[in-house]
Amino acid sequence: MAQQARGVVVVTGGSAGLGRAISRAFASADYDVAILARGADGVAATAEEVRRAGRRGLGIQCDVGDHEQVEAAADRVEQELGPITVWVNNAMGGLFAPFTEVTPEEFERATRTTYLGQVNGTRAALRYMKPRNAGVVIQIGSALAYRGIPLQAAYCGAKHAVVGFTESVITELRHERSAVRVAMAHLPAMNTTQFSWVLNRLPEHPQPVSPIYQPELAARAVVHLAAQPRSRMWVGESTFGTILGNRMAAGLLDRYLARTGYDAQQTDALARPEIGDNLWHPVEGDHGAHGEFDDQSWSRSPATWMSMHRRTTVGAIGAVLAATAGALTFARRSAQG
Repeated sequence: MAQQARGVVVVTGGSAGLGRAISRAFASADYDVAILARGADGVAATAEEVRRAGRRGLGIQCDVGDHEQVEAAADRVEQELGPITVWVNNAMGGLFAPFTEVTPEEFERATRTTYLGQVNGTRAALRYMKPRNAGVVIQIGSALAYRGIPLQAAYCGAKHAVVGFTESVITELRHERSAVRVAMAHLPAMNTTQFSWVLNRLPEHPQPVSPIYQPELAARAVVHLAAQPRSRMWVGESTFGTILGNRMAAGLLDRYLARTGYDAQQTDALARPEIGDNLWHPVEGDHGAHGEFDDQSWSRSPATWMSMHRRTTVGAIGAVLAATAGALTFARRSAQG
C-alpha cells in the first residue's frame, strides 16, 4: 500500500517538456498530481506515469488562457484528489519571429497562455488556499523575465509581466499576514519539446541559447521550492549571469544580443515542423519531457545546488572567511613577533 501523500499538486502545462518533468518529480516525492494541459494524449500519458509511481494522477484537458476552464479544473481537483497544497503555473506559449512579423492575434494568444495562464492559475489556487491559510503557488519564471532577447518579444514580455503581477500578490498576502506563499522559480534555457512545436518564422530551426539544461534539474528545484518556499529562486549558472549582468550593464547586453541573439537561437538546419505548431491547438501524441538537444544539455548545476542549500553555502563561505581572517591575523602577529 502506498504511503499517504505529502499533498496534492496541480501542474499546468504538465503533459510535456518541463511540466512533464515537474509532474514526475512531484510524484516521486510522494505527491498526488493533477495535470492540466490541452492535449489529450499527453495529459493521459502523464497521469498514467504518476499512477505507475504509486501516486494518484488526474489528467484534465484545460486551456489555461480561459479562466472559467481553470476554475472548473481547480474544483475538480479538490473534489477528486482533495485539498490543493501546491499549484505550479508552468504552461507557456511562444513563437520565434521578429516582433513586426507577429500578428496581433498571435501575440495575444502567446500572452494569454504565458501570462494570463499564470494569473488564472494563481486566482484559482488562492480561492482555495486563502480560506485554509495554507498552500504554495509556484510561478515558472525565466532569466528572460529580467532580460529581453530578440525573436521572443511575446514570451519575454509575458514573463516580465509575471514578475510584476507576482510581486504585487506577494505583498498583498504579507499585508494580510497570510500563511499562503507565492514563489517564483526563474529558469535557464532547457532541452524541452518547445523547440520542436513552437510557431517558427526563422529561416533555420530554433534552439535554446547555450548553455542548455535538462528539465529534470529545474523540476528538482521546483519540488524543493514547494517544501521550502521563498519569493525568488534562480536556477542555472546562466540565469545568475543573465539577471546580474542586466542589472550592471543592460546597454552592453543590448548591443551584444543585437549581434549574437539571432544566430544563437537557430541551429544550422533548415526550419522544419518536426511535430507541428501548438500555439493555437494542442499537438497530437505523447512527446515526453526532452527535446532534441540531449547531447548538448547539462544535468547538473553547482549554482542551483548552492541555491537549494543556502544555509550550507553561507556557512561554508563564512567558515572560509573566518579561516582566512585567522590565518592573516596569525601571519601578521608572527611577522611582528
